[in-house]
Amino acid sequence: MAKPATGRAAAGAKAKEAAKPSQISGNWAFEKSDVPLDPAWRFGRLPNGMRYIIRPNTTPKGEVLVRMEVATGSLDESDAERGYAHYVEHMAFQGSTHVPSGEMIRLLERLGLAFGADTNAQTSFDHTTYQLDLPRNDASLIDTALMLMRETASELTFPAAETTRERGVVLAEKRDRNSWSYRALEDRLKFTVPGARFAQRLPIGTTEALDAATPDTLRAFWSRHYVPARTTVIVVGDVDPAAVESAIKAHFASWKSAHNPPEEKGGPIDLTNKGRTSIYLDPASPERIDITAQGPWPEEPDTQAQRDEDTLRSIGYGIIQRRLQHLAARTNPPYRGAGYGTSGLQKAGRSTTLMVETDIGGWHKGLIAAVSTLRRALDRGFTKAEVAEQVANLKTNAEHAAAAQDTRSSGALLGNAFALLRDDMVPSTPVATDARIQALIPRITPEAVLAALKTEAVPFEDPLIRFEGAKAPEGGAAALRAAWEEGVKAALPDDEQQAETPFAYKDFGPAGKIVSDHREPIRGIREIRFANGVRLNLKHTDLAKDQVMVSMSLDGGTMLATKADPLAVAMTSALGSGGLGKHSREDLRTILAGHSYGLGLTNGGDTFISAAGVLPVDLDLQMELMAALLTDPGYRPEGEVPFRQSVDTMFAQSISTPAAALVSQLGGILSDGDPRFTRQPITAYRAQNFTRLKAAMSDRLAHGAIEVGIVGDVNEDKAIASVARTLGALPAREPEFQPYADRRTRPFTANHALRVVRHEGAKDQSLVYLVWLTRDDNDPQEKQVLNMLERVVRIQLTETLRQKLGKAYSPGSSSDTSRTYKGFGLFTINASVDVKDLNATRAAIREALAALRDHGVSQDVFQRARAPLAEGFDNALKSNAGWMGLTMRAQSEPEHIERNLHAKERLMAVTPEQVQAAARRYLGDALAVETVVLPEGVDLPKP
Repeated sequence: MAKPATGRAAAGAKAKEAAKPSQISGNWAFEKSDVPLDPAWRFGRLPNGMRYIIRPNTTPKGEVLVRMEVATGSLDESDAERGYAHYVEHMAFQGSTHVPSGEMIRLLERLGLAFGADTNAQTSFDHTTYQLDLPRNDASLIDTALMLMRETASELTFPAAETTRERGVVLAEKRDRNSWSYRALEDRLKFTVPGARFAQRLPIGTTEALDAATPDTLRAFWSRHYVPARTTVIVVGDVDPAAVESAIKAHFASWKSAHNPPEEKGGPIDLTNKGRTSIYLDPASPERIDITAQGPWPEEPDTQAQRDEDTLRSIGYGIIQRRLQHLAARTNPPYRGAGYGTSGLQKAGRSTTLMVETDIGGWHKGLIAAVSTLRRALDRGFTKAEVAEQVANLKTNAEHAAAAQDTRSSGALLGNAFALLRDDMVPSTPVATDARIQALIPRITPEAVLAALKTEAVPFEDPLIRFEGAKAPEGGAAALRAAWEEGVKAALPDDEQQAETPFAYKDFGPAGKIVSDHREPIRGIREIRFANGVRLNLKHTDLAKDQVMVSMSLDGGTMLATKADPLAVAMTSALGSGGLGKHSREDLRTILAGHSYGLGLTNGGDTFISAAGVLPVDLDLQMELMAALLTDPGYRPEGEVPFRQSVDTMFAQSISTPAAALVSQLGGILSDGDPRFTRQPITAYRAQNFTRLKAAMSDRLAHGAIEVGIVGDVNEDKAIASVARTLGALPAREPEFQPYADRRTRPFTANHALRVVRHEGAKDQSLVYLVWLTRDDNDPQEKQVLNMLERVVRIQLTETLRQKLGKAYSPGSSSDTSRTYKGFGLFTINASVDVKDLNATRAAIREALAALRDHGVSQDVFQRARAPLAEGFDNALKSNAGWMGLTMRAQSEPEHIERNLHAKERLMAVTPEQVQAAARRYLGDALAVETVVLPEGVDLPKP
């Protein structure tokens, strides 16, 4: 045993030696760990105490992620400062010593970064993170990003006017977050961890503290906690690490700070908090019961041995979850879903919870079933077959990660950096992890798994019991506690034995013959057609090693819905839940353990789509599953259950928030009640079943045109052979996708009267939503004009409603030109605001649009709108997902390849005058369909 330990320590020392150029010193978890450090990372600490992390990476090529993490958050706030950490985060965009108020966002937009998508920040209990996603890796852009981070760290000015205005934005965000789920979270924390500091320090803060904030009090909080010793700059992407390190030093070495306040703890966690029961009611809350026990925080530094222990625990939790999942997948399940796990309580304690979600009134049956399942696992342990299933998945994941090591995304690597900062997890390599897993596998036994689980899971001795739902449980708290005791004492069910079953879908007949095979000249997509009519499009890329994306388009989709039967294919997404004719979904999870695959269909306009991301070795399996889904779908009754449950939830929450209320009625408003686009009564959804779905789509499954796209680390010849013996072997298909000419029209209302929709959320929440009819997707140049119009409007809304008036947190706009319906497209504007600000917001939107129509767009706003779109086109094909957009219908819709080639050219040809003309043509006041969403019982404010 000593020899392997010495070897691991030597590997760790070698990795640290490779990282030496960054002059590592102090406060890094890998300095005291035997976990081998990935030598590609560069770490350092400046003399002032600030740390930095750099990781060169070329996936995606040419892009860079820049982050600044300050180890301060809402835990550091005093009672009078609740919400200040988040408020300061907002003020980072409102002016600093060298960047005037409002100019930071404008500067970034000119450089190609879209506000919100590429430039953002977030505040947590114990950290605040600023993020810039750079679309290019030129040195000047990286330097600008670091300059802005330094401005935020030490140069904020907190101008009085901007502080007052931004308070409105922060309060708007607080108002928008006030949903049924957020209120339930607050109640859950108060019940489970009373007295813990983090339960009283949710980052959004309190209205009283935010109202009382001043530039001076915010500056005091910022200067006290934004100090070098608490700050880490992270740069991950296509960079020269030495050059970035030099730039970081140039920007941050002069930052001085005289103090570093102690970190606030998240606790205390009262470990005597037991035996209490709580009932929380909200009409929108799904019914659930949480059984919770708490224990001390385990000090478990990141070591190889600890990672082995964590792996064993994860297998144990995974087995219990599979058992709970198996019950939920029955035809008459005792509950909707259940989960069991252990999590940290801000490093002040740990909490083990059994969660059971049930249909309304089903809590008793659900709780008994879940408790019995858990007891059987903890009392009797696990079977070798259960462990083998989990190990197969573990082994595959580790081997795949190792194979794909060199094309890990910058986003994934950024997650490793955060894990180091927040949880002291050493950023190792997937190859090293795979080696550890392979060495551990012989020691993974049912006994070892159960023992590891029990060292972490807190026993349920007189636990906390919390009920949440729309209707109080009969008998109240006493009945809940009695049900728990009943479950603890109930006779345990017998262990279920599952016989090994081979996968039944291997032979679909003689392999299909190729009748055409050529390579499309613009993007190099290989296009195959089989004798039975199936099309196959292939694109090999090196963007992500050991990863393949597969998409199958099948004729039909929502074109099968009619006015007479608008819900004909509403259950399409539930088809995968039914499994296949010879295997249930649960059977497949066991039979195919250790394999990557996807099973299911979704409605995609005029097609059904089945998509999956798989390992190259599993491409044959994926094609077998797709062929089996077409020829022998599992119309099993248990597959209908999740659909009906989702319907119940959808209707229960349909008026719980302004957004939910709008969605529930908008389709009917815009289509004048056309049943195809209008939410139907709940009884209509509950009447749906697989018998109806089979009648609606079986002809398409058997005869509809098929086009397959395969993108990624794929061997073309093997992929062709795989499709040939599966989809290519099926009986002849229709040679073309159906035109559905009589179903390509979608109505748009001529009624432009103001509509009022009601919700039952907070009484201060309202929403304004405007929609204009534009056009379809046929003209690629006009599409770019509308894209520019949308970006211009979004910038102007942000500047008017958020930055100038402080009325809305996240006003939005969108432009959607339909590829499915002729002459149909929508341009939308939405803003969530306080009821008292509703009319002012409506007026401000119309004033902004009138200014655009009458006076056009400034060259600066035009450039800021265009730059992020142009960068998006430049980077569109740096991912397999981008390539799939072109590949999946390359033969039946070849025009989209040409569009992709010339998209940026067409964008750059758009002029400010064309944007103004489009605003005049489409966005007239009289053409808008305006809807406002108000609380029940609150009148529309008078002008």
